[in-house]
Amino acid sequence: MVVTESSRLTAGDLHLFNEGTHLRLHEKLGAHPGEVGGQAGAHFAVWAPNARAVYVTGDWNQWSPDRDRLHPRESSGIWEAFVPGAGAGQLYKYRVITRDGRTLEKADPVAFHAETPPGTASRVWSLDYEWGDGAWMQSRGEGAALSKPWSTYEIHLGSWRRTGSGPGVLSNYRDIASPLAEYVTSMGFTHVELLPLMEHPFYGSWGYQTTGYFAPTSRFGTPQDLMFLIDYLHQAGIGVILDWVPSHFPTDGHGLGEFDGTHLYEHGDPKEGFHPDWKSYIFNYGRHEVSSFLLSSAAFWLDCYHADALRVDAVASMLYRDYSRPAGEWVPNAYGGRENLEAIGFLKHLNTEVYGRHAGIQTIAEESTAWPGVSRPVSADGLGFGMKWDMGWMNDTLQYMRRDPAHRCYHQDEITFRAIYAFHENFVLPLSHDEVVHGKGSLLSQMPGDDWQKFANLRLLLGLMYAQPGKKLLFMGTELGQWAEWEHEGEVEWHLLQHAPHRGLQRWVRDLNTAYRGEPALHELDCDPGGFEWIDTHDALHSTLAFLRRGASTSEAVVIAFNFTPVPREKHRLGVPFPGRWHEILNSDAEIYGGSGQGNLGAADAEAVNSHGRAQSIRVTLPPLGLVAFRGVPE
Repeated sequence: MVVTESSRLTAGDLHLFNEGTHLRLHEKLGAHPGEVGGQAGAHFAVWAPNARAVYVTGDWNQWSPDRDRLHPRESSGIWEAFVPGAGAGQLYKYRVITRDGRTLEKADPVAFHAETPPGTASRVWSLDYEWGDGAWMQSRGEGAALSKPWSTYEIHLGSWRRTGSGPGVLSNYRDIASPLAEYVTSMGFTHVELLPLMEHPFYGSWGYQTTGYFAPTSRFGTPQDLMFLIDYLHQAGIGVILDWVPSHFPTDGHGLGEFDGTHLYEHGDPKEGFHPDWKSYIFNYGRHEVSSFLLSSAAFWLDCYHADALRVDAVASMLYRDYSRPAGEWVPNAYGGRENLEAIGFLKHLNTEVYGRHAGIQTIAEESTAWPGVSRPVSADGLGFGMKWDMGWMNDTLQYMRRDPAHRCYHQDEITFRAIYAFHENFVLPLSHDEVVHGKGSLLSQMPGDDWQKFANLRLLLGLMYAQPGKKLLFMGTELGQWAEWEHEGEVEWHLLQHAPHRGLQRWVRDLNTAYRGEPALHELDCDPGGFEWIDTHDALHSTLAFLRRGASTSEAVVIAFNFTPVPREKHRLGVPFPGRWHEILNSDAEIYGGSGQGNLGAADAEAVNSHGRAQSIRVTLPPLGLVAFRGVPE
């Protein structure tokens, strides 16, 4: 029988929860093993304000439908009780009796662990873990600065490398820790971004249809196993970014939808509460308790799992009430506009709170429109994110690179246009999983030409990304040139590395990371217009391009030149900012990468010949479908 006198909730908790400002619901709601009056059991608490009754049923009571009844806590809408006999590891659900007499079997919205899908029950669990990443946590703020290199390796944990026993068996969080850390370190990436690990019923959603906002998916192990993975990566010097999805949630019967028989977490009107693209529910951001739930979820992953950043998915769908909706199928805001004022307020509140409470973290918006100030402070009327994905750069650049080189001369604006807005936000340049799914093919297969030209074009594309101002993100498998489109039921095609072109591409990415991290001019002013100058944008006829990158100190610079055709450009003159020897630090056409070996014998000396409006210039060879980069230091 339940013990009703025991509670983990104070009057202050109830007040904060109901006003939408509680950030630590994981300490109060859900299932917490404990002891009351010498009896071992668990505290249960769940928000269901419109229920007639709520029971908790599970392994300890043989799933009795009505033995362990929870009790309402004042007018908060929360039902709670201490249940003797319930303990760590046991499965449970809430049996919710609605006002109209229906019975709903619901998973716990604040559960820490869940039954492995297709099971849908929650699991009583504690979050005890002894962390070993103290040094990382103490100093991570230094690496989180916008002046530091961010080169992110984006992975889907279930299809990066399947180390489980038996064909097709998913890896465990612990099993994958060592090989992942070793690979990421060897490749020179600074961060790993993990596609959503929050519990989700459909594996094919890649985690973007979340039901467990406080529970890592049990497909790969326990909460402590995920903590071990993040701990291991931190101790290897690798930052961890978690994808987080507060934009929508699935309609599965055990989930958040119509949780107490009413539209509790979601809007009741489908014009506001149902997403037409993803066939999912949209959170009611104007409801205070929903705000507390989502704020607490974000804080939970930063607090309890030591995440270094949250990449917030589908922000555009939150900002616009008419997102992906035809006329007449959306509800205007109070002023008749299309902006979702409640979602905007929530995002500002989210960023204000997490930056105020967690040292050295970042939030990153996947936002696909020109909404102003996404990565500007809330105090300046921005949304308060630290960074924003540059989806415009990705679309324009891929459109250009897919073109036959013979036609690129007519479309050079597709790769120069970005400079107009490159510093309006703190941008991340993403070549993400979204570009290698749904029939698009792999990036290698999207490139034009024969096999040699495809590899050369892909090296050129990756070099263009690393050379541009902005932080970098690359989806797994691209670095070794997969031919096949990403398949979440498979794994990265590691066997391709037995072939020289794929090994060469992988080495190119490693060397790009080395240069990006090692050259201050390539990262210190990623988000500052002082770090970028055009040298030549006017040679569209020959599809060449050149620009200059600088660091915080003007005593050194990097000049990068591109040739987007298969025709070598010899004796090509580039204006440079000062005299002296310019050392070739990158050449995508080097034979070690699979190129033809055309270059500049390691350096070019500046001459007092005016070019591109500069008194000094160098004369270089631009290799076919290649880029060359030169570092200069004033004499």
